[in-house]
Amino acid sequence: MWKSSRRAELKMEKGKFKVPIRRLHFAFCIFTFAFLSGCGVRFDMQDQPRYDSYEKSEFFKDKRSSRKPPEGTVARGQLRENKAFYTGQIDNPNPNVQVESATNAAGNTIVTSFPNAIDEFPIPVTKELLDRGEERYNIYCIVCHGPVGAGDGMIVRRGFGAPPTYHDDRLRNAPVGHFFDVITKGWGKMNSYAAVVQPADRWAIVAYIRALQASQNPEEILKMNANQKPGAQAPTESHDTGGAR
Repeated sequence: MWKSSRRAELKMEKGKFKVPIRRLHFAFCIFTFAFLSGCGVRFDMQDQPRYDSYEKSEFFKDKRSSRKPPEGTVARGQLRENKAFYTGQIDNPNPNVQVESATNAAGNTIVTSFPNAIDEFPIPVTKELLDRGEERYNIYCIVCHGPVGAGDGMIVRRGFGAPPTYHDDRLRNAPVGHFFDVITKGWGKMNSYAAVVQPADRWAIVAYIRALQASQNPEEILKMNANQKPGAQAPTESHDTGGAR
């Protein structure tokens, strides 16, 4: 039996139990949602119109659904204003500059110019940096370059082409930026390690290479970071990431 009141309620002929109409509305909504869900009807975000990876697009003229970022777009944390730290090169490198070499009386190359490479480390060379460089060198470089950089790594002993030793005059005189550039871009048979070695770790490896060169040539003074200001810090990297020939 129905009865009108301010809170319209439905009386059920079973004791004094009362069921408010709003509860019936709620139960009906729950039942409807459960029924539609069971039938495979969904209304959440996964059903919105979207492209799958590499799906063809009929909207764009080139038929590609994956669009290039606008020119000049910089990912968060990837501005990289410190060119020396991230490239190992001077601020305005000349891609057309000619590389020059000098030889001694025996015909051996003693100096090769790398005019675009920086001469000094852009970060302080500390014990911590050298320890990190040794660790990374033993992971990525030692298999080719050997434990002291003589180019006699394990895979070389088993037939792979030997890289040049770090201890010839050409590489002892090479600027640190050259080693960083080689780790970044690759050289000869060596592929780029940029994808697996972060810039700070590349500098750590370069510092360790310099330490190896000094260990085999203790009477030679190698330029490290003479002009580095005390307290300078390496740029902060975002998870953007060898050896050198």
